Amino acid sequence: MEILLELYRTVFTYPAIDNHAHAFLKVEYRDAVLFEGLISEASGPALAEDVACTLACYRATAQLGKFFGLSSTADWEDVKRARKAMDYVQLCRMCMDPTRIQCILIDDGLGRNDLMYDYQWHDQFTKSHTRRIVRVEVLAESILRDLISRELVSEEGTHPPSLANNFITRLTAELTANAMDPEVAGFKSIACYRTGLDIAVNPGRQEIEVTLVTIVLRYESLKTLRLADKALNDCVVNMTLRIAGQYGKPVQFHTGLGDNDICLSKSTPALMQPTIKAYPSTKIVLLHSAYPFTQEAGYLTAVYRNVYLDFGEVFPFVSADGQRDIVKQVLELCPTNKIMWSTDGHYWPESYYLGTL
Repeated sequence: MEILLELYRTVFTYPAIDNHAHAFLKVEYRDAVLFEGLISEASGPALAEDVACTLACYRATAQLGKFFGLSSTADWEDVKRARKAMDYVQLCRMCMDPTRIQCILIDDGLGRNDLMYDYQWHDQFTKSHTRRIVRVEVLAESILRDLISRELVSEEGTHPPSLANNFITRLTAELTANAMDPEVAGFKSIACYRTGLDIAVNPGRQEIEVTLVTIVLRYESLKTLRLADKALNDCVVNMTLRIAGQYGKPVQFHTGLGDNDICLSKSTPALMQPTIKAYPSTKIVLLHSAYPFTQEAGYLTAVYRNVYLDFGEVFPFVSADGQRDIVKQVLELCPTNKIMWSTDGHYWPESYYLGTL
């Protein structure tokens, strides 16, 4: 019992670094996103109608019901009403205080930034200053959008080799500046969402230029730009890994668990083996336990010195038994000095609370 008490005290009092999270919704937008997103990456009817029938939701309902002082018979709708009736800042502090999170590393490229607070706003809930994680695909999109707009209004029009040169030059400069910025803790890639984790180590220059022509034409007709063309996506990832390695900054990769935008068969980190080998001096962090490919992720951490595994987001997205199994699978091969934790907290303060609990 003495050993268990010591473990209990450590678990509930030791300060933690939240390795990967996202910003809170601003108070005026606190109800702008379906609260069911707290426990699922689903969207549309699958989020609105099915999530409340999952074991993860039943568990979150019981945990939050107790947290808010509701009766043992409280359901999901009771929890939603209770949180909505609370002062927002009080709700945020009430959820964050028990987490003992010392420092948050916030990926501020989630989108919908107009609805969310700046990363520095979260300093009021921690003892250490919040740091940024730069999402490289969003950075690349911003650069590309600016370059295409400039070239479209020029007299010469868009010239693929010139556009490719300018893009690579600008992205190199931005990645380097971020790598040197003490506010930036590292980078993150969502290649898993866009084109998959089978990342080509040496994407061809001609392929990149052809891809840029496609993107320009798409932008001219639709006025939207989303980096989802393999040659260019792979180019961005390779540039990031090279520069991050030079400056000692880690690169986080979304792996496994995500929404229906992912091609599940291309979300296993096993596909990243050639990439991992090509950049041995760059620290690579596999996020979200790579669920349901946790064992593959653990294997990579065991055989490659530069690979780390973060087991966030499965709390609270997966059932209690599933969570236990995931932690067991992480520990099957993964060296304990390479296991990282995060809440993947996003939008709602309750996501930080449940992700820690």
